[in-house]
Amino acid sequence: MARKRRPLIPEAREALDSLKADVMKERGYSVSKDNPDQVKYEVAADMNIPLKRGNNGNLTSHQAGKIGGQIGGSMVKEMVRLAQERMRNQSSE
Repeated sequence: MARKRRPLIPEAREALDSLKADVMKERGYSVSKDNPDQVKYEVAADMNIPLKRGNNGNLTSHQAGKIGGQIGGSMVKEMVRLAQERMRNQSSE
């Protein structure tokens, strides 16, 4: 059963989707800002993981983690980079 993770702050969903689209485009994936979750199928294909729409009960947790790690890890790295940049800018003021 697929589940949609919900952000702690529901109003952040749009910004998180936009971040995902921007980060994954930077990594060379074609991503729709309207439906950034579709990038997971491209990532899975690049990793030779048989992810398909619907039930993916045949995937191991390791395979699923590799897909999510590529996407979420990239997003976290970008958020850290943005935070560091913001801190540098604040300290120079």
